[in-house]
Amino acid sequence: MTDTQSSAPPVATDLQDERLRTRSGVRGAIANGIDRVRSGDLGSLPVIIGLLVIWTIFQILNPFFLSPGNLVNLAMESAAIGIIALGIVGVLLVGEIDLSVGSVSGLAAAIVGVTFVNQRWPLILAMLAAVAAGALIGWLYGQIHNRFGVPTFVITLAGLLGFLGLQLFVLGPTGTINIPFDSGLVWFGQKAFVSEPLSYALVVLAVAGYAAMALATARRRTRAGLSAQSRTSIFVKTAALAVPLLFVTWYLNQARGIGWMFVLFIALVLIMNYAYTRTAWGRSVFAVGGNAEAARRSGIRVKSVYTSVFILCSSLAAFGGLMAAGRLAASSQSSGAGDVNLNAIAAAVIGGTSLFGGRGSAFAALLGIIVIQSISSGLTLMNLDSSFRYMVTGAVLLLAVILDAVSRRSRSSHGKA
Repeated sequence: MTDTQSSAPPVATDLQDERLRTRSGVRGAIANGIDRVRSGDLGSLPVIIGLLVIWTIFQILNPFFLSPGNLVNLAMESAAIGIIALGIVGVLLVGEIDLSVGSVSGLAAAIVGVTFVNQRWPLILAMLAAVAAGALIGWLYGQIHNRFGVPTFVITLAGLLGFLGLQLFVLGPTGTINIPFDSGLVWFGQKAFVSEPLSYALVVLAVAGYAAMALATARRRTRAGLSAQSRTSIFVKTAALAVPLLFVTWYLNQARGIGWMFVLFIALVLIMNYAYTRTAWGRSVFAVGGNAEAARRSGIRVKSVYTSVFILCSSLAAFGGLMAAGRLAASSQSSGAGDVNLNAIAAAVIGGTSLFGGRGSAFAALLGIIVIQSISSGLTLMNLDSSFRYMVTGAVLLLAVILDAVSRRSRSSHGKA
């Protein structure tokens, strides 16, 4: 009896609490997943299932929907608004909202149009000026919220109107500035595609990077006496990631391939995911979103966190506006108007970011904007006008919010809220 006990492997420090223990093996992984869903930890599961349903329905109604050419267009159309939605995710994580991202993106496009085309500034300098203007707007929002306690809903609603007016003023009486087709911005937005060999190399590099990070994390946790993924589990997950990515790359290469603008969007998603999950700032964002008062008592500079997420949101909105201007080869009074604002916010929520704060990820922007653009593309192929797109997108958004509310209630009942 004594020999048996002494030969048993030691229990990791973080698993000495029985409530934190998980099952091992394939069956254990499935059981753990079911337990997480029952406790309200749905993750990205609802949006992935919803996306598969949407794609199946539209593919049945129109066989062109999942063709390589249409998927390439869908990815390119997703990039600009997806970048704007990426900033919205940060604001929602702290339990706030920014209603002015559309106007800020339009103002940035107008600044580039005036400085680059009319004033003959170098393109890089014009783009930096536009993004700096976005950062300044975000800083202003943060200061008003921190110093006067004005709800961000009101601040950004005023910003929506004010910066829309400033956009019209900057554009002047003509209202439209065409950006030359031979400029780098338009080339990047319309014609820049990754070569086929380089696209496969990027996928292999990304998968290798994932495996290296997972192995390094497992080694650090093991040295610290904590539970860690086994090498077998990491290799299985790496293979499960590599196979679909290589297939998607091959499939898109049957048409024009993968646009550099979409690659840039994915890179920003990965950078923001790293910032949210691996940095002290990211943990502070989640802490403030979960309970601002508790975060303040634990020493987190809550006001600085608010300011930083608004600067980030407005900067990304400005940058997304530049990408949209490059895609359209113009800065006009309609830049950032229409449904840009609503789609950016809806993408973050549909992708799984909680409106109550404290829960979500950078990948929500990617998943959410693909859902919205899939609906738009599918209805366009069916020759249905925008009225149906608004109604369907609204129904999907409402469903996402209901799932968020039910998930939050379930997590609260299981003591995980």
